[in-house]
Amino acid sequence: MAETFETLEKRERAILVAVEFNDETDVECSLNELEELAETAGADTVGRLIQKREAVHPGTYIGKGKIEELQELIYRLRADVIVCDDELSPAQIGNLQEELQVKVIDRTVMILDIFAAHARTSEGKLQVELAQLRYRASRLVGLRQSLSRLGGGIGTRGPGEKKLEMDRRLIKERISILNRQLKEVVKNRETMRRQRTRSAAPTVAIVGYTNAGKSTLLNTLTESNVLEEDKLFATLDPTTRGLTLADGQKILFTDTVGFISKLPHTLIQAFRSTLEEAKYADMILHVVDASNPDYDMQMEVVYDTLRELGVGDKPVLTAFNKMDLVKPEEKEDWKDLKSDVVLQISAKKKIGLEALLEQIEKLLKAGFVKIEKVFPYEEAGKLQLIRQYGKLETEEYREDGIYILASVPGEIEGRLR
Repeated sequence: MAETFETLEKRERAILVAVEFNDETDVECSLNELEELAETAGADTVGRLIQKREAVHPGTYIGKGKIEELQELIYRLRADVIVCDDELSPAQIGNLQEELQVKVIDRTVMILDIFAAHARTSEGKLQVELAQLRYRASRLVGLRQSLSRLGGGIGTRGPGEKKLEMDRRLIKERISILNRQLKEVVKNRETMRRQRTRSAAPTVAIVGYTNAGKSTLLNTLTESNVLEEDKLFATLDPTTRGLTLADGQKILFTDTVGFISKLPHTLIQAFRSTLEEAKYADMILHVVDASNPDYDMQMEVVYDTLRELGVGDKPVLTAFNKMDLVKPEEKEDWKDLKSDVVLQISAKKKIGLEALLEQIEKLLKAGFVKIEKVFPYEEAGKLQLIRQYGKLETEEYREDGIYILASVPGEIEGRLR
């Protein structure tokens, strides 16, 4: 009988390294998140090292003493990879790898790697490859030696080894091709957006820090089956689903990619068309993981990213999610001074969702206008527009036509008059 062997991908053993500055930055919080990123990327964190400095070392990120300490940790913990919490220059990566003789990557490479592994649609894959190539093109000088020692594992997914070795000209050509392909994708997205606008169904953009529970909430509200996992960046591609409220009004929910601290600029550039779903929505539903001790920092990151995208004039409803995981003694007076309404919910346990929909309805209807009119019977078809996108308050059939008193979105009013 032939022997069978089960092959499992060897998980890398990572040591996390950070520099703590004198600006009250919570380094432990940042490293906790970096550990989650490492877990998502397929590595086990076996140690941490923090150095207090006024600025990072220009040549090696950390100082000579800490490098020696790190060498001992690598040997003692049998580490395969060093993950630095800030973006490193090619020279810093090369010098550190020379000193430590193990692979060195930074936070940006880790995030790009996770995006490469999780991209499902052709659009997502194009955006990730574009972000990776832009990142590598700007750092090609000084990276050649370090790239040749990377081997497998984190930081090598996506474009692949062959593409990593492309010179500037080839990378530039590939970026041009990707940009052309993405322009077509963006054009299609804008067409879909215009169709949604013409339909006049109000759109709610679900935004939040990664792993706040956005996809779970979308699934629960609209009875969908969008992938949901207790992992950072489980879903990358925006998903739009419809929901009909109790009064018959239809609204659209769009789930967006999760935000994260120190989100690489190349990713914001590449995913701009995706992230801008929030810019064109009628309101923002900001989902916050109330069970995360650093939720206030995460909220600030979300608002900073929205500002960068030019989203600042929308009504905002903040939903503190995962309240079922918050211990009674930890419950507090949940506030968000930047939002119009604050609610406490649990998307998974379906707690507080009726109140959530009521508040969404109220915020959306703040942009509605009253209309009172008698429609000739040959225009009776227009009533369907009111039923679908507005609220029909009075409907009377008279000799001269159908008398209507209703509330409708501003863009529908013109079509009815």
